[in-house]
Amino acid sequence: MPQNYDEYARRIRGYAQFAEVNEYARVIEGGVEFPLFRLTTPGDRWLVITSGFHGEEPAGPLTLCHHFADIAAYARERGVGLRVYPCINPSGFVDGTRYNRSGEKPNNDFMRYETAPGEWKGELTRDEPFLRWALYEGGPKETRAVRSDIARYPAPAAALDIHQDNYLPDPATYAYTFGDKAAYRPLMKAASAHAQVIRNEKVDEHNRTDSDGLIEYHDGSVTDYFMRLGVPYTTALETTTRTPLEACHAINLIWIRGFIDLAARGSGST
Repeated sequence: MPQNYDEYARRIRGYAQFAEVNEYARVIEGGVEFPLFRLTTPGDRWLVITSGFHGEEPAGPLTLCHHFADIAAYARERGVGLRVYPCINPSGFVDGTRYNRSGEKPNNDFMRYETAPGEWKGELTRDEPFLRWALYEGGPKETRAVRSDIARYPAPAAALDIHQDNYLPDPATYAYTFGDKAAYRPLMKAASAHAQVIRNEKVDEHNRTDSDGLIEYHDGSVTDYFMRLGVPYTTALETTTRTPLEACHAINLIWIRGFIDLAARGSGST
């Protein structure tokens, strides 16, 4: 569903009473200049939240836009600092399209794997060996901008990337995760009150969920990047676009609060 980014930006700027609101970059798509925002609140440990890589997945950006004051208060009470990138692909968000107006794919271009001398790839098959990984310097302008900003800071205690699945036909949820699955099971159980959890099912040509609705996949994304940095809790959360928006908000907030709690209890740099 297409969105009004001018109104979105106005609401994000309105959170200046709760957070430091910065434009970390501006991008031009289709002759229109879009500001890219980071919302920062202080804390002893840090959680990074990213959302809006895909424009036809509006629930994450809308959750962060409509509920940021409550999110910031919850984090502040627990001593957790936030760095929130609420809408990474604004032209896609405005148009309701997966990619940006240039047709570029701003999601899986954070890093690459060298699988043989001089041979690099963005995604690994299961248990595929590799020689090393490196930040990818190419990719869409939106990815380059957010990657450069994220890389300015030490690794956080936790990182959550909020997505939606536009392919599965029913209201549902699942997640790509790294780290101790025991930390994620209570969050998925709570989410199951709002949408069916996809368990032991194939979600695309590469991945099948486990019995908890979780997948582990090295795909060159921001989640994969944070895992390689040693972040103990890192997840890409999925609700389907067939899930009612209010249910998506509820699920997103369960995981956001859960990740604030994980950051508060875990180890990470400031």
